Formats: sequence, C-alpha cells, structure tokens
Amino acid sequence: MTSYDYDLFVIGAGSGGVRAARLTALGGKKVAIAEEYRVGGTCVIRGCVPKKFMVMAAEVSHALEIAEGYGWSFDNAKFDWPTFLQAKDVEIARLSGIYAANLGKAGVDLLHGRAVLKDAHTVEVIGKDGAENQTITAEKILIATGGRPWKPDSLPGIEHAITSEEAFHLPELPKRVLVVGGGYIAVEFAGIFAGLGVETTLIYRGPNILRGFDDDVRAHLAGEIEKRGIKVILGCQ
Repeated sequence: MTSYDYDLFVIGAGSGGVRAARLTALGGKKVAIAEEYRVGGTCVIRGCVPKKFMVMAAEVSHALEIAEGYGWSFDNAKFDWPTFLQAKDVEIARLSGIYAANLGKAGVDLLHGRAVLKDAHTVEVIGKDGAENQTITAEKILIATGGRPWKPDSLPGIEHAITSEEAFHLPELPKRVLVVGGGYIAVEFAGIFAGLGVETTLIYRGPNILRGFDDDVRAHLAGEIEKRGIKVILGCQ
C-alpha cells in the first residue's frame, strides 16, 4: 500500500477549499491546504464582505436624503474614501484570521505558497518570501482555485480598465465611472459608486440588465437605478 504525506491536499483556501479541508480533517483524515495569497478567497477578500461594506456605505447617502424629509439636517456630513478603505481592510484581516484559525483548530496544515500540480498524487509548493519549495504527496488532491475576472484583450485601451477586484483598492474615489456589463455584480457596483457620489454610467450589450432574472424585476430595477442617477445604456458594446 502506497504511503502518502496526506490523505487530502487542497489547492486554494477560499470558501470551497477551506470547507472541504475542515470537514475532511474533522472526519479524522490528515489534510493540508495551500494558499498563495490570503485565506478566505473571493468571498472574504475581494467579493461578498468588502462589497457589503461598500453597499452599506453607499446606502447612507440615500438614508440621509430621506432623513431630511423628517426634519433631520446634516450640514457637515461627508464621506472619506481612505477612512472607508482602512475600516474595510481591518475587517477583512479579522475574518481572514478567523478562517486560518478554524483550519488550525480542525487540524489542517496551512501552507503559504503557490501549489503546482506535478502528477496525480504530488504537488510542489513554491515558498513565499525566500522560503524553500516543498514537494508533498497526497492520496487525493483537490483543486479549488476559483476564477479570475475576464477582460477582452482585443479592446483598445483595455490596459487602462479595472475589474471588480481593483475596485476595492482604488487610491481615490473617481469622479466618473463606466461600468461595463449587466450582471448582478455590475449592477451592484454601479449602485455603490452612484451612492458614493460618483457620476455613473452602466453599459450592457443586451436588451435589459440582469439576464436570467425575472423579466418584471429586470424592467423595474432598470427604471429604479436610473432614478438613483445612474445612466443606463442598453444594446450597446
């Protein structure tokens, strides 16, 4: 019987990889997980959590408008983007730490580095910051690396565009933004930027936003986001 270093080796410590590693380890198996960036994946680092922070920050401006109708006044109310980024990053670091701690409590070995699949039972972990590479064997190897936003290479000027990932790290809030796409992530970011006072345009090649959602909801929402000051351009590349 072949002997391996681990029963399971997971490449990628996002939501799926962390869950698979923890449950397998809690079931009595010997498990390791490798992550080249930060534990937590898209949801914690560059998706759900920071986006919810941005949504809540953007909703405050609308709440202030409503409050004025009830006699409130906010003469000195202002939004500071660097302060927001700092608060967001503190929360992300806290949650990432919890994910890492939960892996440790379950008995999972966490390796910081890029894991490269060598064969059906072998991975090489490229060490970070000068650390030595490690060659590790496992009976099962799970690839849970997720995906990356896509940008069309053939579009002139694409090198100046950003994706949703970079939107969380803009050094300053832009005066104007063009959001290309009509899916829920594009619509959410359009609402976020508009709520923070950015002149926002949403452009989509289809006949209406949110393809795949209920048609009545799509039509209603398209009208509602325009009421919030977002310019919507449909049927256009």
